[in-house]
Amino acid sequence: MTPLADHSVAWTDEKARALLRRMFDAAVDAADPRKVLAPHLPAPPQGRCVVVGAGKAAATMAMAVEAAWPDVELTGTVVAPYGYGGSTDRINVREASHPVPDASSEAAAREILGAVAGLSPQDLVLSLISGGGSSVLALPVEGLTLTDKQQVNRALLASGLDIRTMNAIRRRLSAIKGGKLAAAAAPAQVITLAISDIPGDDVAAIASGPTIPDPDAGRDLTPFADLLHDHISRAAYDRLVRPSGPAKEVPEVDVRLIATPRGCLEAAAQVAHDAGVEVKFLGDDLEGESRDLGTEMAKLALAPVEQPTLFLSGGETTVTLTGCTPGRGGRNTEFTLSLAIALGGKEGIWALAADTDGEDGASGGGAGAVMAPDTLARAKSAGLDAVQHLERHDSGTFFDGIGDLLKTGPTLTNVNDFRAILVVPKR
Repeated sequence: MTPLADHSVAWTDEKARALLRRMFDAAVDAADPRKVLAPHLPAPPQGRCVVVGAGKAAATMAMAVEAAWPDVELTGTVVAPYGYGGSTDRINVREASHPVPDASSEAAAREILGAVAGLSPQDLVLSLISGGGSSVLALPVEGLTLTDKQQVNRALLASGLDIRTMNAIRRRLSAIKGGKLAAAAAPAQVITLAISDIPGDDVAAIASGPTIPDPDAGRDLTPFADLLHDHISRAAYDRLVRPSGPAKEVPEVDVRLIATPRGCLEAAAQVAHDAGVEVKFLGDDLEGESRDLGTEMAKLALAPVEQPTLFLSGGETTVTLTGCTPGRGGRNTEFTLSLAIALGGKEGIWALAADTDGEDGASGGGAGAVMAPDTLARAKSAGLDAVQHLERHDSGTFFDGIGDLLKTGPTLTNVNDFRAILVVPKR
């Protein structure tokens, strides 16, 4: 084990920020499909190989398949959010809207279903799945329209519901999710390579599980339908309150997780260890309201420590929009602002919270934010009221105003939230 560094050496603001950014970059790098996908590939098939997929890493995963199999005849289509595309030679890459689907989402879903039709048992379907796939792969179930699905997605984004419940609702309204893609590919072999953005790595929830049987097919979703009732169509409501009918049998699918939140956080932890910082791992599956978690994390950070200590966590929090017109914000910037307010400018504490896909909700082009001991003081000098910005869900504007909105651009992968709080005791 690397010995702890002498913490009598001063930790400057620059040094603390640099360490947090190296950790975030290490976490993202550990989920780069171009580095981690190839070992999970099977032997090339005897028949055709059709590659399909959806999500923020879909294009990068397709590029990795092409690089690993230069001599294999590949066909198929993957779809990623706008700005998350990539250059491929044999696999079509489409782009569509996220987080609310558009006509391109529906067109891509139809194209992907067409790509897996009429296959034989000797053929292989490689399904490349990552977070963000639910929106870009959107085909309404019979009786619903794209407008119905758009209304539901907008309502879900403001509901504060956890991601598993959201995806249970999305599967109920979809003609491709919940294993329906795998059913359409039968009798071909289907292998799913997935990058998890879900707390607990529930594969049925990653992009709403297009190749995984719907575990909630018989679940009563009435309480959630009632919650959304005023914001969705009658057709969508009626579909949600009745169990899914008998579906075509979903064949057994080989699912291989090529990157997970925990693995990425472990890569980040190693960076901290190498810098002589003690790491306290709080889990890769933390959920709950973003601002509440920020307050709770502040209590941990305020407890005395004897050497530089880092509190590291992942997961997916939520932001419930109530009673106001929201500003520019996301769950990570809201967490960081809540943390800063609770810490009250305590010296020796820095933090970075960001979404590993490079986009934190509606924060205004930011992946998240960085907090320092002087965050509140600098904001006050800039005429920014932290509490008011938090109440308006305008945390992105707040951090952008003091130059601490973390802007990475699309990372072309997605293993959910990254949160790191560095506490350095006085010398």
